[in-house]
Amino acid sequence: MGATIWSGVRERVEALAGVDEARQVFGARSLSGGAGHHFRFMDPLSEAEVSEAEAQWGVSLPAEYRGFLLEVGAGGAGPGYGLSILRRTAAGWLWSNVDLAMRHDYLGLPFLTGDERWRVLGEHDDRQPLPSAFDDEEAYFAAYSAWMTAGDELFDWVTRGALKLSHEGCGYCYWLVLTGPERGGMWRDDRPGDGEFSPLGTPQTPVGFARWYLQWVEGAEAAARRPLRRPR
Repeated sequence: MGATIWSGVRERVEALAGVDEARQVFGARSLSGGAGHHFRFMDPLSEAEVSEAEAQWGVSLPAEYRGFLLEVGAGGAGPGYGLSILRRTAAGWLWSNVDLAMRHDYLGLPFLTGDERWRVLGEHDDRQPLPSAFDDEEAYFAAYSAWMTAGDELFDWVTRGALKLSHEGCGYCYWLVLTGPERGGMWRDDRPGDGEFSPLGTPQTPVGFARWYLQWVEGAEAAARRPLRRPR
């Protein structure tokens, strides 16, 4: 195989494991040294294994991410606390390590268009219970809890056709769109901070998996060149 966009990437990332300053990279290690990806990868998958996973879930993985699985690894080191790991389990091929509750059965469904997405989310927002509509606080909190649960279920539907690849804690996550016109684009869920679920980049220049990942590699290498901040 000739040189590809992923040539040498695994080696660049693994080299950071031996650089003390690289501990400054978010998500590589916890303060206690236990959690984090530690700049390690799972082994790459074979063409047959990737094809088997695609067939199981009825998807055709975007070329950049597919190449990563074949050449770099099945998951591990990456943005946030690392990339979700694609592995064979007793239930078949599953992405794990980011969200074990992810709806794999939604992966092959069409990713919602912008108009439809904003319509269903807007309708849900309009149904938010207001304290003034209830005679007592207990009834309001029960209604609000039910509304929040419905919102979580709705978000599962809104993200159909997308794969949760990485998280930064506190609910902030990155998704890769697998189906529809926006296939191959990276999205970020900023809802925990009162933001939105929105694409990276612009409509004219969307950010795909390779750009997203390689920017992280460059940022990690830059962080490893900065002196450690020693406690005074």
